[in-house]
Amino acid sequence: MLVGKRITLIVGGGIAGYKALELVRLLKKAGASVTPVLTKGGAEFVTPLSLAALAGGKVYQDLFDLTEEAEMGHIRLSRASDLLVVAPATADLLAKMAGGRADDLASTLLLATDKRVLVAPAMNLRMWLHPATQRNLATLEGDGVLRVGPDEGDMACGEYGPGRMAEPEAILAAISAALGAGRLAGRHVLVTSGPTHEPIDPVRYIANRSSGAQGTAIAAALRDLGARVTFVTGPASVPPPPGVDVVAVGTAAQMAAAVRAALPADAAVMAAAVADWRIANPGTQKMKKDGSDRPPALDFAENEDILAAVSRGEPRPRLVVGFAAETEKVVEHATAKRLRKGCDWILANDVSPETGIMGGAENAVTLIDANGAEPWPRMGKDAVARRLAERIANALA
Repeated sequence: MLVGKRITLIVGGGIAGYKALELVRLLKKAGASVTPVLTKGGAEFVTPLSLAALAGGKVYQDLFDLTEEAEMGHIRLSRASDLLVVAPATADLLAKMAGGRADDLASTLLLATDKRVLVAPAMNLRMWLHPATQRNLATLEGDGVLRVGPDEGDMACGEYGPGRMAEPEAILAAISAALGAGRLAGRHVLVTSGPTHEPIDPVRYIANRSSGAQGTAIAAALRDLGARVTFVTGPASVPPPPGVDVVAVGTAAQMAAAVRAALPADAAVMAAAVADWRIANPGTQKMKKDGSDRPPALDFAENEDILAAVSRGEPRPRLVVGFAAETEKVVEHATAKRLRKGCDWILANDVSPETGIMGGAENAVTLIDANGAEPWPRMGKDAVARRLAERIANALA
């Protein structure tokens, strides 16, 4: 998969550094050569000997190594790889990168390189959510730096939330995608996500509680496998992932038009929670109380069935995946929906309020296809996305 590819791996200072050892092993198994660069902080968690043993070569640590610098070693290192990977990428390393600092070997390599850079952030959730970190991340992504993760979960500090470094397998997939070696390289996948907002008048609308988190995670997982992703998203509460073609829409009609414009595609994952109905004649001015006890009558019209249109239309993607958010008889209703819509797979989930799934960090889905129903265990939405992306890659292989 990565035969002949050269990776420079910068290991930052964090407890997640132990995952870098497994990442080196996976990269070597995939055929890549790995040049490790260990920061001063990273050496507090990972030894140079363990990195060298797994990488099969020298570990670089010191910017002022006289032998190397006599030959401008940091410049050579910065140009000799196909990709620079920072894992774990600490808040400090991200800040240095965003600010263009070069006060150690790692930051100097990152500033001097003319190759692509992929970061795998890892830090406490408060550090991750801090406006300074988010500003630095926005700057780096604007500069073309690629990112994988972080995931949500338990942390070494005892807290729970976003900030866990992505698992080595996910980082390997992101590396493969960055180098055009992913399993979905050359494929185009359409993903819809988020709710739609159907206006009642200029200030009010009908919507649902979808956050768009699952669709966003799916788009990122497909991107990490090398796919070109067109991401049609309603007004979600989570930002779209970097590295995909984003088409922002508001209403179901706008989403339907954007989906038609995005075709043809090899696969379509219709994860959006599209409103079934809209107001037939939304008000052009804000509706006012008129002093009576009778509320204004709202006339509803049915929205276009986007999933059915993609499943039965032309050009039809080779694989069409729908979602069924149910509150009762989940598998029964989703099975009937798959047949009615004409899609290949449906992922069904129970979104009853007590499950905490709609708007939450986890999901519990059942994949339904022509062969029956396959329940998946409850897991984080990123993990669901990666599992689905792998299934899609298998189906398109």
